[in-house]
Amino acid sequence: MDIAGALSLIRAIPDYPKPGIIFQDITPMLSNGQALDTVIGHLASLDKESEIAIGIEARGFILASAVAVKREIGFVPIRKKGKLPADTFARTYGLEYGIDEIEIHRDAFAPGTKVTLIDDVLATGGTLEAALSLIADAGGAISSILVLMEIAGLDGRSRIERAAPNVPLHALVTV
Repeated sequence: MDIAGALSLIRAIPDYPKPGIIFQDITPMLSNGQALDTVIGHLASLDKESEIAIGIEARGFILASAVAVKREIGFVPIRKKGKLPADTFARTYGLEYGIDEIEIHRDAFAPGTKVTLIDDVLATGGTLEAALSLIADAGGAISSILVLMEIAGLDGRSRIERAAPNVPLHALVTV
């Protein structure tokens, strides 16, 4: 299966989780083994420098952990508040439909470690911007930002480019 075929399995769900939001459901793509393998292979090929793949809860975990396995590097989760057992750094951020808080372990990786940040969707950029701050707090050197899809109308890309001006930002599909 080629990348276009794999990405065509993503479906739009209108008015979820609230009216006016068009949710991009990746579960049909995830449930197709060939599609998932194609997407993970493509993501893994975009950054050969990183030593750690970092995924944001929850769907970013799926992608980042699979990329980590494919590349034989480590995986670090960024979790919602209260889910990590050891000392953490935390950031509050705004979503297109609310406010949330995420955390990373203070000892998630050695200072200076090259990391790639992976998530499913770039919308307004709030989640990724908060994650970039957490990675900086923990001493990481961001080598790339990878997202499955970008929602262009919400202009999150310009926000991320301001927050991480020299870091490559790759989206497999833009809607």
